[in-house]
Amino acid sequence: MRKAEAVCHGAVTIVNAMAIGKGAAVGVDLWTWARVSLTKKPGEVVCRNLVEPNEDQLMRIIIKNVFREFKLLKKYGAIVETKSNIPVAVGLKSSSAASNAISLATLKAVGVEIGDYKTVRLGVDSSLEAGVTITGAFDDACACYFGGLTITNNRSCQVLKRLIPSLDLSAIIYVPRTKKYTKDVDVGRLGKIKSLIQFAFQEALRGNYWFALTLNGLAYSEAFGYDTDPIRKAIFSGAIASGLTGKGPAFVAIVPRTNLRKVQEAWSSLPGRVIRVSFNLEKAKSSMVNS
Repeated sequence: MRKAEAVCHGAVTIVNAMAIGKGAAVGVDLWTWARVSLTKKPGEVVCRNLVEPNEDQLMRIIIKNVFREFKLLKKYGAIVETKSNIPVAVGLKSSSAASNAISLATLKAVGVEIGDYKTVRLGVDSSLEAGVTITGAFDDACACYFGGLTITNNRSCQVLKRLIPSLDLSAIIYVPRTKKYTKDVDVGRLGKIKSLIQFAFQEALRGNYWFALTLNGLAYSEAFGYDTDPIRKAIFSGAIASGLTGKGPAFVAIVPRTNLRKVQEAWSSLPGRVIRVSFNLEKAKSSMVNS
């Protein structure tokens, strides 16, 4: 039977869409790989997450949605395998990268091409169904899929701007030891920061996206109850911007290369780990696998 694989990269938040339904994110070179092997056992989907064995609900939903869309539920089953170096449930778009990679691999395996934006929408709808996102995370999904910096209206699934960030800058990510799942987010607190996030979003549209990242990060940290010490440490160590990514608890700093070591050292005293990444400009891709 046919099998295909796909790779999609991760992203970090510039403006979190939870409060206003509009957001922005930028791709980074963390990655998720997925392989989908079709079987002759209709209705049977076997999931093998090679890094996080319990994170398989999204995998099943994507496969079934692709099969349902193209009337293949009674024709195929599937074996899905994924692996990734994106930490799960910390705000680094692991679900968006996985949904893109699994969607791409499944479509390739069944021999269907539906275009980039329809592929992204397929993953977004599946992520909503799986409960791993509140807004659909269209901004995150586009940043992961296309690379670069993406500003979107998540409610209408409209891309407002796509930009290439300065490659003279890098990103450093602080990943605490804790996790936070979307189902644990108290959305009732987001109304209090709505005007701040709207302002941050407008600044991102004007081109002041690193300022927007910091403002967004401070506002959401307060709403979610995170200590903003990582942001302060990064800024005073030479980062041009720093903030919470996604629902957290991870933080990101945007740093000129000359200051990378200083920021990394400042965060090394915090409990958890520090990851240095580059911006990703590469689009997600899929290929057939020879049996």
